[in-house]
Amino acid sequence: MKKTAAFLILFLFALLAWDVFTSGFGFGFGNSVVSIDGDEIGGPLGALLATLFTGGGLLLAGTILLCVGAVLAVIFAGVGLLCVGGMALGAFVLALLVSPLLLPLLVPAAIVWFLMARSRRQRSLQQPV
Repeated sequence: MKKTAAFLILFLFALLAWDVFTSGFGFGFGNSVVSIDGDEIGGPLGALLATLFTGGGLLLAGTILLCVGAVLAVIFAGVGLLCVGGMALGAFVLALLVSPLLLPLLVPAAIVWFLMARSRRQRSLQQPV
């Protein structure tokens, strides 16, 4: 797999070099023209400037996307925490309102919880340390 990737990258660089040096049919860096304040800059300097401006724009766009993603992650995490907190508060208020009706269900649950805690405590006392 690693050899295949190395050959593929080498092949792509060879294609890029071929395109740069032949620059026929409107392709390649040799035909790049940069227009700054109405002045057209072509040739190798135009290709260099086009590459520089393109790379700078991509670097700037990547930085902006990273910052926007971080801000959105913080904002949505905060909104999510508020939503979960609101739902928990609503469930607590609803449980307080319905608690007299839930008492018959809570008594067996408390008994089961007590029995499980007691058996867990006895098991931990029986195991040697």
